[in-house]
Amino acid sequence: MDVTEGIGVVAGVLTTVAFVPQAWKTLRTRSAGDFALPMLLLFCLGLAMWLAYGLMKSAPGLILANTVTLALALAILWVKLKEGR
Repeated sequence: MDVTEGIGVVAGVLTTVAFVPQAWKTLRTRSAGDFALPMLLLFCLGLAMWLAYGLMKSAPGLILANTVTLALALAILWVKLKEGR
């Protein structure tokens, strides 16, 4: 792994790990009231696009980080949509 890829992997790990406590709290409390629906939708779309970019570039750091973060964000979005009913 070269330095550039290493930086990408570390950045991906840091940003993904930073998101875990919020996702955990949202899933535990079953409340996403502090999240705006448009923000969650745009965030998930952005993550999906970063994932697609990572796949096109064959960049493991981008692929792994955005897959995990997208799964967490989709879980929060699911809670948000569920409580909106």
